This record gives sequence, C-alpha cells and structure tokens, in this order.
Amino acid sequence: MRTGEMQILKVGRISDFGLYLVDEEGAEVLLPNRFTRLDMKEGDSVEVFVYHDSEDRLVASTERPLIKAGEVAALKVVDKSIHGAFLDWGLSGKHLFLPNRNQQGGVIAGQLTVVYMYIDERTGRCVATNKIKPFIYNDDPLTVKYGDEVDVLVAFETPIGYRVVINNRHWAMIYKNQLFRPIHIGERCRGWVRKITEDMRIDVSLQQQGLAEVETSVVKLEEMLAKGGGRLGLNDKSDPKDVARLTGMSKKVFKRALGMLLKQGKVRQTEIGIEIIGK
Repeated sequence: MRTGEMQILKVGRISDFGLYLVDEEGAEVLLPNRFTRLDMKEGDSVEVFVYHDSEDRLVASTERPLIKAGEVAALKVVDKSIHGAFLDWGLSGKHLFLPNRNQQGGVIAGQLTVVYMYIDERTGRCVATNKIKPFIYNDDPLTVKYGDEVDVLVAFETPIGYRVVINNRHWAMIYKNQLFRPIHIGERCRGWVRKITEDMRIDVSLQQQGLAEVETSVVKLEEMLAKGGGRLGLNDKSDPKDVARLTGMSKKVFKRALGMLLKQGKVRQTEIGIEIIGK
C-alpha cells in the first residue's frame, strides 16, 4: 500500500461506508462511497490514489491529484494557520499541508507556490515543501540526453531566464533570448534538451530542434491559416517581434516553415502576409 501514489488495487469486500480495497499483501484501505460505482464488485481492479484523510485515516480516492510523491508542482494556497499553509492538490475535501518549517520566503493565500511532495517518515503522511533543492539535482549519471523531450515545471525567474525542473528530477535553464512566447512561474509544459555541459548544466528549449521543429511549425502555421480563413498577416519580411508574438516561433524557424509551405505549393506570399492558394 503506497501512500501518495496512484496504484491498482482489488475490491476485497463491500461495506456500508464504501469498498475495502486490498493490495497483494492483503493490506486494506477504504474507498468511500462517493468514489464508487454501482457496478463495482468483489475482485474488480480499481486505480486509486492513497493518502491520509483529515482524521489521519488511510483512504483511497479515484480522483487524480495535481501532485504525487516525488513530484514538483505549482499549487494554489487556499488557507493558512499558525502551523502552516494548506494547498489545493486536486482532491475534494482534503488539502495538502505545507508546514511552516518547510516554507521558504513565505506564502500568500490565493497565490501559487512551487512545492515538492514527499512522505513523512514518522507519520506516513503526504507533506509539501518549498525547499525543493535537496530533492532536485544534476548528479552523474543524468537521466536525460541531448534532444530528449522532457516535462518542464517553471520554478524561478532569474535575470537571464527561468530555472526549471525537468521530469521531476533535474534542474535546467531556459534563457530569455530563447523564448518566443510568455511563460510564468508554475507553468508546466513540454520542452527539449538543447545542451548539456561538462559540469551537468542543462539548457532546455520550448521548441524542438532541427527538422522536427520545422515540421511542427509547419503544422502550426497551417492551423493558424485555417483559423484565419486561409490568411495570416505575416510574411518573410515581418518583424521578428511580430512573428514571435503571433506564432511563438523565432523568425528563423518561421521562415523555414513558410519556405516548406511555399515549396509544397500550399501558400503564396502577398504584401501583407500569406494566404492559402485558391483563396
């Protein structure tokens, strides 16, 4: 029975309060009635998240939380007390606790805060911490390589860019001069490893590299043309800032994608932009 994780358990018995689920070792946990269906029966397999409720009882839920043990996420602060703060982690009727000792710089109700979730060794409960640096590191061997697609969580802003957590494991950097759309603290998106230095520093881009980036950008331009009635107010003479603002691409990538569409005979350029041939 793994606290803080999604897992598949079997229905062991039915009670007035819900279904008792069992793991392979016979340990039980209650799935309350509000998470059950009428067609559930003994022996059925159910995917659930296991955690402690407000009365410190181990319970299961079919809801998927915004964060699991060993992950980093940006969660909204919904309440504060003298002991700490409470975060919305996507489970109804239960908030994730962020103790005062785990806070860094203070948190404000109603705002997002970036946290790591771990299981307290003494109580077995799910706990959040703003002090994520001890859990995220770039030791050898790294679990990523150049060109890998990675999950990105924007953690901090710096004068030159944004420090991000990739795959809940490593620190990486997105430089401002490599950004062609706005991003914000707490945003989760996908990115690609563009550089790894000898001292294990990782640079990430929100755009694919090489031909894959161009092919993705071609699809995006075609979608924008379709939504714009077959026309787009950009061409290869447009200002790079306008290109970045409207498409989220660099001028270089935009021109390469446009060139591919022109070569395929799908579009033509005009003085004010591009349009699908036949429009």
